[in-house]
Amino acid sequence: MARAMFEYTKVVLQKVSFNSDLFCKELEKALRILMPHEIKELVIWLRQFTANKPELFVCMLLIK
Repeated sequence: MARAMFEYTKVVLQKVSFNSDLFCKELEKALRILMPHEIKELVIWLRQFTANKPELFVCMLLIK
């Protein structure tokens, strides 16, 4: 079940990536819900996903 939530989180983040405010809100939700090891995986995925999306860099500050 937890793995399904991780995959669902990635799908949601991809769908809302057109709006940095929505992206940040969904990322905040994910950080509250996911397990610590899933958050580590999510950080790796986020770095790759946002590499060519500078408008989403501000949301990466939530991770640190």
